[in-house]
Amino acid sequence: MRLRDKVAVVTGGASGMGQATVLRFLAEGAKVVIADFNAENGAKTLQLAAAAGAASAARFIKIDVVKEMDVAAMIECAVDEFGRLDILFNNAGVGGAIGPVWDIEEDEWDYTFDVLVKGVFFGIKHATRILRKQKQGGAIINTASVAGLSGGCGPLAYSAAKAAVVNLSRAAAVQLAPDRIRVNAICPGFILTGLTQSMQVSIEEAGRHLDGLQPIPDHGTGEDIAGTALYLACDDSRFVTGEAIIVDGGLTALGPDMWQRFGVPREATMYKSRLNKGTTGEGSISRPLKSD
Repeated sequence: MRLRDKVAVVTGGASGMGQATVLRFLAEGAKVVIADFNAENGAKTLQLAAAAGAASAARFIKIDVVKEMDVAAMIECAVDEFGRLDILFNNAGVGGAIGPVWDIEEDEWDYTFDVLVKGVFFGIKHATRILRKQKQGGAIINTASVAGLSGGCGPLAYSAAKAAVVNLSRAAAVQLAPDRIRVNAICPGFILTGLTQSMQVSIEEAGRHLDGLQPIPDHGTGEDIAGTALYLACDDSRFVTGEAIIVDGGLTALGPDMWQRFGVPREATMYKSRLNKGTTGEGSISRPLKSD
């Protein structure tokens, strides 16, 4: 068990990627505080923990990550219930403001940044107060997004907020490195969660819609993020900090997907192989594809 005797807090821990991470952390021996705005989902997650034989290792606290006192209380809950803190996963999130830049209202922009950025800041602030006092290091993980790495993978306000999370993670990693407190971000691609399903379609439909949007032909799941969070939380990653780990099935590696933009099949499915010699004056070469 890679997290035996560790104490973790997971915000947004009552559904989606957060819930999957809670259950994975518990399975790896951690004690976990599940922090979420949705108390009904929190109760369901406690039931799942109990069904997995980890009832005594899980607690739920209702919080709003935008309220600093709630975040402080969340960290205090971990220390009061389990005696210490080792891991914080700042995962709570919303889709936020969606629409063209000329139509976004100030309060919508503020709400997006409050939840996605200020909530992460509050988590880092209050977790590090405990971690520095303990003098045993620790791991802080923040959910960013591939949307924060480019201009075309998400809504404008969301993308800007997630970019802020990436750089906040890097800056905090540098500042906290002398205390051996590691800070990393996870950048998910298309992950099937409750947030993704807000399109009012079934989970099967939503999954089929996400399949094939990246080179790996399957959509991502909360368990894919939980596995990455486990790596960043445990001692296997003791020398990893200030990183934005991409978990997207090859989406960002795909880049602009010029084949599709030019209206032709992707390179791997083209019926001929070519050697383009450009303007060298030598002729380009085409040949049939070799058999698989």
